[in-house]
Amino acid sequence: MLGALIHVKAELPGLLSNTRFPFGKCTMFRISQYMQELVAPKQPGPKQNPPAPVVIWNLIRRCNLTCKHCYSISADKDFPGELSTDEIFSVMDDLKRLRVPVLILSGGEPLLRADIFAIAQRAKAMGFYVGLSSNGTLIDATNIDRIAECDFDYVGVSLDGMGATHDKFRRMEGAFDASLKGIRLCRDLGLKIGVRFTMTQDNAHDLPRLLELVEDEGIDRFYFSHLNYAGRGNKNRKDDAQHKLTRWAMDLLFDTCWDYQQRGLHKEFTTGNNDADGVYFLYWVKKKFPDKAANIRARLAQWGGNSSGVNVANIDNLGNVHPDTMWWHYNLGNIRERPFSEIWTDVSDPLMAGLKQFPRRVSGRCGDCQHFDICNGNTRVRAQQLTGDAWAEDPGCYLDDEEIGVEPGRERLTVTPHIRLRRA
Repeated sequence: MLGALIHVKAELPGLLSNTRFPFGKCTMFRISQYMQELVAPKQPGPKQNPPAPVVIWNLIRRCNLTCKHCYSISADKDFPGELSTDEIFSVMDDLKRLRVPVLILSGGEPLLRADIFAIAQRAKAMGFYVGLSSNGTLIDATNIDRIAECDFDYVGVSLDGMGATHDKFRRMEGAFDASLKGIRLCRDLGLKIGVRFTMTQDNAHDLPRLLELVEDEGIDRFYFSHLNYAGRGNKNRKDDAQHKLTRWAMDLLFDTCWDYQQRGLHKEFTTGNNDADGVYFLYWVKKKFPDKAANIRARLAQWGGNSSGVNVANIDNLGNVHPDTMWWHYNLGNIRERPFSEIWTDVSDPLMAGLKQFPRRVSGRCGDCQHFDICNGNTRVRAQQLTGDAWAEDPGCYLDDEEIGVEPGRERLTVTPHIRLRRA
């Protein structure tokens, strides 16, 4: 599960800074925030980073599902060598000293850990903002009270489409109904609940109905994720939504979010894994509210786009540290050997040095883009997986040459199917 599904409660004013998502300089673009800026513009301030990264923690690799685009390549079996409860508690102490504000408890399926509630309750007692990222199928009458007792700040559930579409992606008949039941149980007990949707060419047709579901079911948040080439997602990159389809989806999200804003419906709309969304939103604003465009651009530059390796971090089930959840193939170190605080601040690693550099040194059309200050070169994983060079242009950018201010007609990277090479 992708754990970056978090929702700011109104009772957390101390975490807010310049109206930005306090943990929002991670790899997310908060559409709803900028819609509010159209109604009540605020002057941009200086760039600010949180004191430490949001930590997305894959506590367990085991999962009762085998989703087509799973970055952790989970399976319904036990994986040896996972962190013990005591080890997790020790890491939490280190994270607190580093001033990490947010823990997203993910997997695999985190509800398969026998100690998940003890972990969550300790994290809450320590003052972390705590999110639960689940597939939702295991949320039922036997554990919903314990979930509620943990007082999670947010519960995120993945839906990859409606009914049969979701079941196909999750490779389990009845998965959609089970997940929706879990969502309703959380909602009915007053928990902040949201859904995550990763779009490909095979499920894009369900996006309008999913947005209707968000309203009909009283769901608090909708997180739209672009496919990133990690885990099984890399093998399925041939199914990545192409640029015209992505633009259609973004237009639909922007229009829907604005409609909710006008109707007074409080829903959070967020996207992730493609920081070109910020630039595309700027052009949406220029078309519909040209007088607001200058301020919106300044606010987008303040956001600053991708912050993998800076404001978002990942710890996997074995204690390996990664720049974010999409970098599982790249280890920075292991918390059994060094504290997370030491690993995260060490820039001797060339990838971390490059990610932390501002501005990043990126080549191709990304490096020449006139809006580089908004997206920060976008996602580096797609470039690395496609070319072997983490600093090449991002093939997932769906903006045209005129929009980014580069010479028209120049050759650009294209997405090619993943080919598994046979070992000799």
